[in-house]
Amino acid sequence: MTLQNEHRLSTIRTAGLLCFWTAVLGAASGVFLAFIEPVVPESQWSYPLDVGAFTVIQVWFAVQHLGLLLGLMALRWTGALGLGTPGRIAQIVAVACMAAFAAAELAAIAAAADSQESALAGLLGVAYGIISVVLGAALIVAGMAVLRARVWKGWRRLIPLALGLWVFVPMLPALALSFTGARFAIAGWMLLFAALGWALVRPSAAPERVQAGSGQPSRSRHPSWPNPAP
Repeated sequence: MTLQNEHRLSTIRTAGLLCFWTAVLGAASGVFLAFIEPVVPESQWSYPLDVGAFTVIQVWFAVQHLGLLLGLMALRWTGALGLGTPGRIAQIVAVACMAAFAAAELAAIAAAADSQESALAGLLGVAYGIISVVLGAALIVAGMAVLRARVWKGWRRLIPLALGLWVFVPMLPALALSFTGARFAIAGWMLLFAALGWALVRPSAAPERVQAGSGQPSRSRHPSWPNPAP
């Protein structure tokens, strides 16, 4: 393995590790919010937290989304999207949406003490909804590209598509119907991102190659990703 490939593999694994742990902690955060005793009325934007705790957790959510963003970036670096233009564009859109999510989490702090019916809360709700729909659609397109490319094998090749489908069912309906249900739906989505991170950290073994002159297959000692398209 060349030094360049070693560096690329190390970068992908680092991004995958950050994606994995931020996703796991994000899932735990969702479960925490589902069970914590509310300290403010349900009509307040920061529900179930007070303004101070809400501010802290929103900053954490912004940082956490950056970890997920790294996982989406690394998906392209693996070459798993193949050479098709739609998948590559969809991945760029997904990364942009995740960055927008991080910004929205910080912007939501400004409405912490507001009513759910305030103009700012309404604007934030619309922003979250639009970002979610565009991100879900982008992940579905990217997921289809991964399936067609066949670079990833087994369960790995299903993860990007599952991430996109989960946005539309069950996450968006849960967000519209129930605070607690929404927290669990988001936690499930985070676990899918954890699976993406794990796929990046632990790539499948390199394909077999025939040793010159022996006629016997050999397998590289180091699993690696194929060279991504430029």
